[in-house]
Amino acid sequence: MDNMPTYFNDDGTPLNPDLFSKPQLCLSCKKNDLLGEEEILCNLNRLDQRNEPEFTCYSYDPLK
Repeated sequence: MDNMPTYFNDDGTPLNPDLFSKPQLCLSCKKNDLLGEEEILCNLNRLDQRNEPEFTCYSYDPLK
């Protein structure tokens, strides 16, 4: 059995976060590609803003 989280749009349509490109901000974040709860929160944030002109993340932690 697959333990991967499943995400849905407001109308019940399934969403696969792997099919949406990651914003540049995510690619330069320490939390990028973490597993577990942090991955779920990041995916929800990205999916929620997928159609917005600008991406905002209040959990951003830049790579050093």
